[in-house]
Amino acid sequence: MTVIVRDLRPDVPADTEGYARVRHLALPYILFTPDSVRHLLTRTHPDAHLRSLIAVEDGDVIGTAGVSLAHDSPEPGQGCLNIYVRPDRTHRGAGRLLVRAAEEHLAAVGATKLYTWVLDEPGNRAFAERHGYTRGRPAHFLRLDLANGTLPPLPEIPPGVELRTAVDFAGDPRPLFELDAETVADEPGEVSIEFTDYDAWLEQNWKHPLLNRTLTMVAVVDGRPVALTLAYTDGATRYSTSMTGTARAHRGRGLAKLAKIHSLYRARAAGLTEAFTGNDAGNDPMIAINKWLGYEICATEVRYVRELG
Repeated sequence: MTVIVRDLRPDVPADTEGYARVRHLALPYILFTPDSVRHLLTRTHPDAHLRSLIAVEDGDVIGTAGVSLAHDSPEPGQGCLNIYVRPDRTHRGAGRLLVRAAEEHLAAVGATKLYTWVLDEPGNRAFAERHGYTRGRPAHFLRLDLANGTLPPLPEIPPGVELRTAVDFAGDPRPLFELDAETVADEPGEVSIEFTDYDAWLEQNWKHPLLNRTLTMVAVVDGRPVALTLAYTDGATRYSTSMTGTARAHRGRGLAKLAKIHSLYRARAAGLTEAFTGNDAGNDPMIAINKWLGYEICATEVRYVRELG
């Protein structure tokens, strides 16, 4: 059968369901649902020039590509493309066609350097290198068995610290935006990010359909958020954290660890059975926290880069 590549249609359930299915089969460590696929395509800032591409064979979605500019980075011209093909539909040309369409789009909107994540497996690395990409920084996916694993005992909450959930900030989430912006700016990685647009953060992050505000925990000192862990759930049994961090002036006090362990206890009590997170391989403090919590590395991916001439 012929494989074709086209844009995902957010109002067509077969497209969004197919995209989410491919992502789950190829990369089960990140939560994707039809709602989150639709949200990403319709709520991302226009300056990202986002396209969600799908490879279709005989009516079935067999491959996906998320393609965008890193518009919230201080360095212009950085493009991102992440290609995934269903493990049972490889070697049909879907990946090659998706790469070609993604690179053409990014070049047309001004990208000069392209970044992609590649699972650290021989076939995937070889695919990236055949297309002119060179190896960069690694990162780990980690998994915690909430159903059968044992969490450490809950530590005492230090004097002067209060634990709240994101629900408590529903009327005014700006303090969470400011804390998120400070922590994401210090994350290690090859593509630096700066959150400067509060309205865009509201649309993309605060209104994300998988964000679980009752499990998102915030440590508060003197009425201000100083540490948080952002929790996402898939509406079934899976839980994930995308950011756990502390304001610079309050680091070294164990507040991020405090927020995350309380979130995990709540997640387990709510019936969630699997917890996932990810860490840059050089983020030793966060890796130490996650190992203390019981997470184990379940996969590694590598950032690959290509300069456009």
